[in-house]
Amino acid sequence: MTGSRSTPLRRDARRNRELLVAAARELYAEQGLGAPLDEIARRAGVGNATLYRRFPTRGALIEAVFGDSLGGTLRRGEEARAAEDPWEGLVRYLEHIFEGLATDRGSNDLMTTGIPDIPSLDALKVHHHETVSLLLARARDRGAVRADVVVEDLLFALAALGRVVPAATAVAPDAWRRQLHLLLAALRPAPAAPPLPSPPLTPGQLTEVLNALGGESVRP
Repeated sequence: MTGSRSTPLRRDARRNRELLVAAARELYAEQGLGAPLDEIARRAGVGNATLYRRFPTRGALIEAVFGDSLGGTLRRGEEARAAEDPWEGLVRYLEHIFEGLATDRGSNDLMTTGIPDIPSLDALKVHHHETVSLLLARARDRGAVRADVVVEDLLFALAALGRVVPAATAVAPDAWRRQLHLLLAALRPAPAAPPLPSPPLTPGQLTEVLNALGGESVRP
């Protein structure tokens, strides 16, 4: 009888897939998403042909490596949205994200490098923008955030800070915590805070900046 179910992988094929995902996870954490595919195959102890058979695109391999953690971040976003205090929800959510950026260069690259064929990343980027926008607006309405701050301001600053996290972590593992909280403190209202000197980026301008920040896209 035929059907739409995919054929389960044989034991050896399943083992090769597990080895490739484990090797990719290690190398991405060490070198970022630009880690050579042949080096991943070498560390896994399989041939390049096996890698391409299991993962025909780089995006498919990255999806296999990061799918669970991206899903976990999405769930953290849902928890943050449900927080009674939107400011505290925003802070806890961003701390979770930066903990990942500090321990894994691959996770850091995911935030700014354009790579096709990663459905869970595409979904998370949309959800992340919505989460930060919602929590920031709620906190602003409560007077916990200065009135002239918009979501593009915060996302721009977070992207810039995120790119220096790996270098800072190599010197002082928790350095990012001070910088993140310093950044967040700047969002708080202050009686003598002067108005910001220029208008915020538009959503389109922010997208252009983030794409440029990531440099060249990782090759498929």
